[in-house]
Amino acid sequence: MAEQNIFILGIESSCDDTSASVINNGRVLSNVVASQKIHEEYGGVVPELASRAHQQNIVPVVHQAIKKAGIKKERLNAVAFTRGPGLMGSLLVGTSFAKSLAYGLNIPLIDVNHMQAHILAHFIEEDGFEKPPFPFLAMTISGGHTQIVRVDDYFEMTVIGETIDDAVGEAFDKSGKILGLGYPAGPEIDKRSKLGNPNAFPFPKPKVGELNFSFSGLKTAILYFIRKEEKANPNFVTENLNDICASIQYTIIRILMDKLKKASKSTGIKHIAIGGGVSANSGIRKALKDGEQKFGWTTYIPKFEYTTDNAGMIAIVGYLKYLERDFAEQDVMASARLKI
Repeated sequence: MAEQNIFILGIESSCDDTSASVINNGRVLSNVVASQKIHEEYGGVVPELASRAHQQNIVPVVHQAIKKAGIKKERLNAVAFTRGPGLMGSLLVGTSFAKSLAYGLNIPLIDVNHMQAHILAHFIEEDGFEKPPFPFLAMTISGGHTQIVRVDDYFEMTVIGETIDDAVGEAFDKSGKILGLGYPAGPEIDKRSKLGNPNAFPFPKPKVGELNFSFSGLKTAILYFIRKEEKANPNFVTENLNDICASIQYTIIRILMDKLKKASKSTGIKHIAIGGGVSANSGIRKALKDGEQKFGWTTYIPKFEYTTDNAGMIAIVGYLKYLERDFAEQDVMASARLKI
């Protein structure tokens, strides 16, 4: 193709992180993320506060991303943005800004599915990181999503398993809340689980169809277990916190890995990739690597900064869509429940 030097600006605003990234021919030049600390005191994301914070952050974050990339905004070939899924108020901020910028610069606008972006983050040009070959299985695990996706090409994806209630990130955070941990609780549970016994307290594994997930029953079982133990010993959580965290993490990992094993067996696909914020969990990463020895898998784990919500993953999808000339119109709308 004629254009050899393509610069794409990616904008991500699906939840509580405002992010902008510039990619040049698939290689990230900048990836700026502004996190919102305000939600910590509420123990979860407050949608109205999130959208207000996006409005404050988006101009400086985009400005910084372009500046860090070492280019002028006039050098951009297209603007890619998260269309959905996510919180509607948050998505509207990113969508409106991206439309205005693309219109002002008279360049193409590219809409991106947030969940596809978590998967296609594996195709960012990054030294030392292999790209999965097609077809592969992708397990996307985050605060809002838990899915197993069969990926046959960049934009040929089929969800073959997903959660019927809570996402895995919610399971970590709600369990943490029961234990009195701060928000988000996932990283703290992960850290403490390394110091505890994963077999100390057996928690039930939910029985749901084939490749789907369920985590609400686990959360309820943990709640009742803690209540019962604290009746007998008010200091139970404090005295056993590391063991409880290790047991919770071990149960969640078993649920994820059992479904992944089933998916690999039923499809015959042994290339396994993970994405989403929860894929930063050290126990999940280890279990995945163990699968290489046990099941003959080849596993793909993206660079840490591309696992949580970030605009680098939006920009790479923008780049791939730009090559296909797959552009959006100015009347494109944000969609909170956008499907793969």
